[in-house]
Amino acid sequence: MTSVAHGPYEINVGEGVAPIQMLHGTTTLGFVFQHGIIIAVDSRSTMGPFIASQTVQKVLEVSPYIIATMAGGAADCAYWHRVLQSEVRLYELRNKSHMSVAGASQIFANIMYQYKGRDLSVGTMIAGCDRGVPSLYYCDSDGQRTKGSVFSVGSGSTHAYGVLDSGYRPDLTVEEAIALGRRAIFHATHRDSYSGGIINVYHVHKDGWTKYPPIDCLEFFNFEKNPPLPISKDSLADLAKGPIVPAGTPIPSPAPSAPAPKAEPAPATTTSVSVTGSS
Repeated sequence: MTSVAHGPYEINVGEGVAPIQMLHGTTTLGFVFQHGIIIAVDSRSTMGPFIASQTVQKVLEVSPYIIATMAGGAADCAYWHRVLQSEVRLYELRNKSHMSVAGASQIFANIMYQYKGRDLSVGTMIAGCDRGVPSLYYCDSDGQRTKGSVFSVGSGSTHAYGVLDSGYRPDLTVEEAIALGRRAIFHATHRDSYSGGIINVYHVHKDGWTKYPPIDCLEFFNFEKNPPLPISKDSLADLAKGPIVPAGTPIPSPAPSAPAPKAEPAPATTTSVSVTGSS
C-alpha cells in the first residue's frame, strides 16, 4: 500500500498507483490609481492537469466596502475568507462602524500566522478605502502582510506583471484602468494553461465597490480580431487607440515612392605632403 503525506495525515492511494500532484493555478491582480483600485481575476479552477471549473468566483465580497481575492487552494481560501467575513460583520455590529481595510488585513494575517506550517495554500489581496484613501494589501498563508500599489498573485502573475509594467500609470482614467486589468488577465490566460475562463473586474472606490460585466477570454480575444491589443466591448480606452479594421479587410499596400536622386560624386582633391628629414 502506497501512502502519501498530506500535512499531518497520510493518504493511502493503493498498490502501484502514482500519486497525483495537485498543482494550483490562477491569475489575480490589483492596482491603485487616482480613482480607487482595480481588481481583475480569471475564473478557472484546476486539479493538477485537469480543469475542474471555468466559473469560479475568485473575488469574495467581504463587506459592501471591502473585497478580497483568492489564489491557492480553493477550499482554504473560501473557508478562511468566510471567517474574515464573519469577523468584519461582528465588528460592524459591535462598533456601529465599518472596519478599516488595514484592520481586516491584519486580522486575516494573524489567523494565517497561527496556522503557519499547516499546509494551507492561500494568497489573497484585500482591497478597500480607508477614509476615502485606497488601500491594497497582500496576505498569504505564511502570515505575510504587505501594503502596495500593484500586486499580481497566481501562476499567471509573471505574464500579468509584464502587461501591468508596460501600461500602469497612477493617473489612469477608470476606462483605461479597466481595460488594462482585462488585458493583463487575458494575456496571462493566453500563456498560462492554469488560468482561463471569464475575466471579472471590480472597481473599488470611496463609496464601496462596483462589479463590471464579465467577459469571456475567448470573446475578448476574438472581438474585432485584434490579437496584439484585444479590444473590450465596453472600454472607451481601447476604442480610442485608433480606427478598428473589421476582420477580412485587405490591408492596402503603400504607394510607390519616387526614387531618390543619385548624389554626384565629389571632385577628387590632391594633397601634397612634403617630408623632410636627415639621412
